[in-house]
Amino acid sequence: MAGPRGERLQADSRRRLRLFQRVRGKEVKPGEFWDIVVITAADERQELVFQQQIANKLERSELPLGVRYHVFADPTGPKIGNGGSTLIALHRLEELYEDKLDCFTILLIHAGGYSQRLPSASALGKIFTALPLGDPVYQMLELKLAMYIDFPGRMKPGVLVTCADDIELYSVGETEAICFDRPGFTALAHPSSLSVGTTHGVFALEPGQVLGDGEELECRACRRFLHKPSVETMQEEGAVCRAGRGDAAEAAEFVYTDSVYYFDRPTARRLLAILGEIGTFGCEIDAYGDFLQALGPGATPEYTRDTANVSHEEGRLVEVRQKIFSSLRGTPLNVAVLSNSKFYHLGTAQEYLHHLTADASLRAQLELHPDPGGAGPLRPESRGPVPCVIESALGPGCHVAPGSVIEYSRLGAGTRVGPNSIVSGCCVARGSAVPPDTFLHSLSVPAGFATTMFGTGDDLKRSVLSLSEVGELRLLGIGFPEVAERLGLTISERLFSGAGRARPSLWNARIFPAPRARAEDSVTAVLEMFEVLRGKSAPQLADDVQLLSIEEMLQCKDVTNMLRFRQQLSDEISQSKQMEKIN
Repeated sequence: MAGPRGERLQADSRRRLRLFQRVRGKEVKPGEFWDIVVITAADERQELVFQQQIANKLERSELPLGVRYHVFADPTGPKIGNGGSTLIALHRLEELYEDKLDCFTILLIHAGGYSQRLPSASALGKIFTALPLGDPVYQMLELKLAMYIDFPGRMKPGVLVTCADDIELYSVGETEAICFDRPGFTALAHPSSLSVGTTHGVFALEPGQVLGDGEELECRACRRFLHKPSVETMQEEGAVCRAGRGDAAEAAEFVYTDSVYYFDRPTARRLLAILGEIGTFGCEIDAYGDFLQALGPGATPEYTRDTANVSHEEGRLVEVRQKIFSSLRGTPLNVAVLSNSKFYHLGTAQEYLHHLTADASLRAQLELHPDPGGAGPLRPESRGPVPCVIESALGPGCHVAPGSVIEYSRLGAGTRVGPNSIVSGCCVARGSAVPPDTFLHSLSVPAGFATTMFGTGDDLKRSVLSLSEVGELRLLGIGFPEVAERLGLTISERLFSGAGRARPSLWNARIFPAPRARAEDSVTAVLEMFEVLRGKSAPQLADDVQLLSIEEMLQCKDVTNMLRFRQQLSDEISQSKQMEKIN
């Protein structure tokens, strides 16, 4: 994004980062920051992991002090979705604070789930994904808090809802401000292409003018919210806007898509009443599709029976949606239209790699420093893919190819990492070679260290109905039956963890070597396995050898040891920087 608008977006983003840096580790005054920050977790184990990391951050003065930080786990049982998590969080807050909530501004971050599309975030959580930014280094949590720092002072008591794996950057005029002070819901809207609109929520706004070149913010009423609509539906509902001059046929078409939204205290009480009516969930509820589609004067109940965008249709879904629609019907949906804004999603391995190594716009807007020292300082305006090294120690002669990310890892001398790869939490032996397009991740477990390896394009969420269909699964570009054959394994129920309760997938495939006492040896064992898969060495595994799936590794992970390793690396890097300054 070049030109004056791009410069304003960059300046506003950096201003927010500076404001957050001033309150980082400081006691905040009432009204200066959020009263409560809530992070949702998938279960009690993830809740403990998140709580431990927040406690560590507070101890190291990496977060504002005086804020009430909470982590709330989903109840045991079937998944309830981020909509269910929202209702549970509201219930827990009501139990803790009661009428005090009438005065509180609350940030609710949905971070539950095991990040199967970006497994490096599975063990410690998407909201704790590190970024090449800040000192001490920012994780997604700090960036969220920084980018929303203007909001609490312009918000009536209520809740702002966001997700852990996206970034919203925006600019408004000097005399403009985004205010969350209207009844009902208020959502941010970003201009997007029609193709992006088909995978997001789209606002069909009440008639108004498309913002001109000098305007960056307009508050509009939304007639209807469309959830992952087709292009035809967007056109039929009047959601398609046109920008540009001359013939309308030549004007660029776009839609306004969703990101974060706010609801006021009275609306929170209405949502709590829904929870009382539902009782036990029995289905997944979407905090966007199932809540926002009930809003606005154009809302209709048809969506309650539409399961086209639902991965697993549960028996109570239609019933629960109808209760939500009945309760929220008639609630206003206000939209803050941000013409000069950008929305970035980092939820998949490919998105993560692109935005941290190849996206020059994001690099400039946030002044990211992807490669501190490894290949010499990079200017933020550098074009093309770059290597990204975050809180990692690289030995002499290491080479990280452009387009790859190294985070919280130690690479021995002479290690070479191919392009489009992710190395996370690893200790790699000297002289090793990490292939291109590879995801390599080590976890600390009670028996030592276990390492997993996939292709950065592999689909870990995909599952099949039976063993006869495992040929549809592909690891590192190789069909799973061939993977098993090359590793000397027999395809059976024993080859997949969770047999009888889970469908076969790469996520639960027992194909990775048992833990090793030394972290380096664990990585080496997996890299040797890759050589077997490529046919460069003979099979070394057998059915009677203990093998693990990534699902099993995560179930027994030693979070304390993983965080200790991260802190050791951070301390070592900090000391090295101090020595450089002295010299």
